Amino acid sequence: MTIRRLRTLVAIADTKTFSAAADVVHVTHAAVSQQMQALEADLGVSLFDRGGRTPELTPVARQIVTKARHLIADYDNLVPSVMEDGGLSGTIRLGTLGTTLTGLTPQAMAILKDKFPKIGLHIQPGLTGPLLAELERGNLDAAIITQPHQLPVGLTFHELAREPLELIAAIEEGEMDAIELLRTRPYIRFNRNAVLGTLIDNWILSKRLRVAETMELDSPEAIESMVRANLGVSIVPRLVVPPTDRIAVKRLPLGPDAPVRIMGLVHRADQVKTRAVDEVIAALRHVIHAARSDAGDVMQ
Repeated sequence: MTIRRLRTLVAIADTKTFSAAADVVHVTHAAVSQQMQALEADLGVSLFDRGGRTPELTPVARQIVTKARHLIADYDNLVPSVMEDGGLSGTIRLGTLGTTLTGLTPQAMAILKDKFPKIGLHIQPGLTGPLLAELERGNLDAAIITQPHQLPVGLTFHELAREPLELIAAIEEGEMDAIELLRTRPYIRFNRNAVLGTLIDNWILSKRLRVAETMELDSPEAIESMVRANLGVSIVPRLVVPPTDRIAVKRLPLGPDAPVRIMGLVHRADQVKTRAVDEVIAALRHVIHAARSDAGDVMQ
């Protein structure tokens, strides 16, 4: 039994097929089959029910996959766990929300790389739900997410910022009342499968508003581009760290009971790269603090 074969087994569990797993572990379909036959021989158990068109994991294989995830994580963290630098010369696998990719994340990672040049970075964008799943599987070291209603057991959340939601409309829009705009203009929805999308939908329901939805997108840049083209209005977070080339749209408050997105960094409670994760958090907070200070200067 080898770590390589266990990685392949986990990839099959995640992707559901040998072909897709082959792409993940960068080998051929035939090599995946050979590795799994060898692993079954090593363990003395059947890992797949091959009666159907697509081999299915057996119950015992699913239990092995759960244990294998922990073994792989421990193996990957073996050197960082005994080094004084806490993994600061290795690669940090960071998941991040699309809304942070043009502001917070690049600025914070630039600070981190300047301080620790030997650090490698692997950035994986995504929505909160999929990023949490990747964390649980051990495929990410940490992730910037929207705080979910319930955090999975075994994960730790560090709050970074609270971002009130606001309505955006085209610059030429004359109406200044956010509620009236939602009632009377085409509505561009943020992905309903995202935690942020659910937060927005729940607020709209609480206001008993009926909106005329025209499209559903999960890219904030795409939403703002559609709004700028006067194709509708939308609700987005008021980013604590806006991008340097922010799209020009009208931004209106939703009122005193506006929903708030709580953004933070999450990692496994048993994370071994503790120093590295602490440095990521410090870099993120530094950028957020600087952005708030700049915003305060602008307002004065």
